[in-house]
Amino acid sequence: MSAITLLLVLIAVALLFDFLNGFNDSANVVATIIASRAMSARGALTLAALANLAGPFLFGVAVAETIGAEVADPRTISIAVVLAALLAASLWDLATWHLGIPVSSSHALVGGIVGAAATGSGFAAIQAQGLWKIGIALLASPLAGFVMALAVMQVTLWSLRNATPRANVMLSRAQILTATALALSHGGNDAQKTMGVIAMGLLTLGFTPAFVVPWWVILLSASAIALGTAVGGWRIIRTLGTRFYRIHPIHGFTSQLASTAVILAASLAGGPVSTTQVVSMSILGAGAAERKSKVRWAALNDIVVAWALTLPATALLAAPLYYLIESILRRGGW
Repeated sequence: MSAITLLLVLIAVALLFDFLNGFNDSANVVATIIASRAMSARGALTLAALANLAGPFLFGVAVAETIGAEVADPRTISIAVVLAALLAASLWDLATWHLGIPVSSSHALVGGIVGAAATGSGFAAIQAQGLWKIGIALLASPLAGFVMALAVMQVTLWSLRNATPRANVMLSRAQILTATALALSHGGNDAQKTMGVIAMGLLTLGFTPAFVVPWWVILLSASAIALGTAVGGWRIIRTLGTRFYRIHPIHGFTSQLASTAVILAASLAGGPVSTTQVVSMSILGAGAAERKSKVRWAALNDIVVAWALTLPATALLAAPLYYLIESILRRGGW
């Protein structure tokens, strides 16, 4: 099996993961704007897809470098590790989508890389410093989203304390801007994870002398996540848009604004975050700021369980996938 064939296989699997990422995460961007009836479902998904396409070109490749070079020692990465990590994350995304549970594609991919790299080269291949950086970003960002949404909602409520019902019209229109900003930041963070994996494969297969992200990798990754967003994961849209509480324009506006601030800051700092976690907690924060009893807190249980299981589940899933792929490649003469 030639190196170019393996590269094409890697790109195909990576773009499948990227598509599923956009498919699942479309809910993060559009659920509140649809639930508050600020936009139609198709219009919201189209807006989100276009912004996701543009996002990766605006915010650099710091997250791609974190995923591709800081989770596992690049010298220990083989093509089997990369493929096993992507397949484990993709299978987990599909399973949780079927159940309608929003999960973190970031957790899934990091878990896949850790599981596959540790299986192939031992735990010494895992870079503790990079893993800590990612862990802090993934754990701190949901809390930051909740706190930010609390603050933004309280400021917004105070600002509109004497407003007439026409304020809802203004907030609905403002959601178009905040949804666009959220989709841009989502594309700028999540598409970079696929870029990092493809760049890892390019280095492993000898197509690049060092870890770099070519422009065509950015274009392919941005296009795949945009296409997945355009198709939309309706099961998860319903979960985020209806299960926590009845969302009005003010909740959509404040949760989107808070989510954008957290995700954009993480992207510029090179921290991969879970858009699902950040947006879910921002929605909860916006509702809790208005009235704690407004939120159906029990609806969070399934999501929290899925978050807790994602990283260990994909790490364990990646191990047998690594052995299977390694066996196939060995028989193919690679």
